[in-house]
Amino acid sequence: WILTSTALVLFMTLPGLALFYGGLVRTKNILSVLMQCFAIAGIVSILWLVAGYSIAFAEGNAYFGDLSKFMLAGVTEGSLSGDIPESLFALFQMTFAIITPALIIGGFAERMKFSAVLLFSAIWLIVVYAPITHWVWGGGWLQEMGLLDFAGGTVVHITAGVAALVAAIVVGPRNGFPSKPMAPHNMTMTITGAAMLWVGWFGFNAGSEVSADGTAASAFLVTNVSASLGVIGWVLVEWLVYKKATLVGGASGAVAGLVAITPASGSAGVEGAIIIGLVGGALGFYGVAKLKNMFKVDDSLDAFWIHGLVGIWGSIATAIFISDYAMPEDYNMMTQLIAQFSAIGLTVVYSAIATAIVFYIASALTGGGRVDEETE
Repeated sequence: WILTSTALVLFMTLPGLALFYGGLVRTKNILSVLMQCFAIAGIVSILWLVAGYSIAFAEGNAYFGDLSKFMLAGVTEGSLSGDIPESLFALFQMTFAIITPALIIGGFAERMKFSAVLLFSAIWLIVVYAPITHWVWGGGWLQEMGLLDFAGGTVVHITAGVAALVAAIVVGPRNGFPSKPMAPHNMTMTITGAAMLWVGWFGFNAGSEVSADGTAASAFLVTNVSASLGVIGWVLVEWLVYKKATLVGGASGAVAGLVAITPASGSAGVEGAIIIGLVGGALGFYGVAKLKNMFKVDDSLDAFWIHGLVGIWGSIATAIFISDYAMPEDYNMMTQLIAQFSAIGLTVVYSAIATAIVFYIASALTGGGRVDEETE
């Protein structure tokens, strides 16, 4: 099951996210987006085995793992992580590490140098993603604080969403934004990518149990429920506001529902998933349709509003909609909400500051992060 889940999560980036993002950009930028996703998968795979896995999951302190697993030292055919081969666990986690910086592309799509994208993604993985993974899943301080994040609401979606927003602010808006129409060029491609994300997400959420058991089955079930309600929530509010529903709205709603359930997928029941997905879809629409215009930040493909904002909602909802089977005997909702809010705040601040620093470093080393006006 974990071998299958690993393939499903990689399938989310290649080709899922690549096609989802590729269809949303203008025709002239399709190849750049596809290549960025493809190249990030290659670079992150290598960096993960060199140092990323060790920083995230090796013994260390509350903030960073040490380098005892540098180049996967000690990860042999016979070594285990829980009940599965450690090589498989490292590979499964690598697929999460691949999709997270790939999500950030949505913030600066259509205007950033390829060389800057690659250098930014490489440094960001080591400076932001790997340490936060250690904080939450590697025995770090947020895990000790009591944060509940079953499959990556904080580690993946809030981290990447905030990074995308910061990158969009720092790199500046596309030429012509917001007055010039910049409609998606291929909705068939976008809906195909969204469907692949939906299917791949079962590995993302249910695979995070790292076992084929009842919790994995429950995570599989609520993931589908939340995705379905995400579509309904987005399209319903879209129809109420604009008197019509759109295909891009349905696709985005599905992703929003999937994002919303991610941190709660191992603990929420069907009733909770219905509310989490419905609110996630509606909130995603409101962020894209209203808040984005208020802030006037050119987050090209709405990465912050769908992943960051909805990821925050999902993390909060995790404390509210916890099922009896997953609830500790001493569970207190207010205590858990404090832990969730504290972790959200710390993650937002660290991701924002570190992303800005990493972007300026990558920009300086590549002669400016943004392409010139003629190239754009």
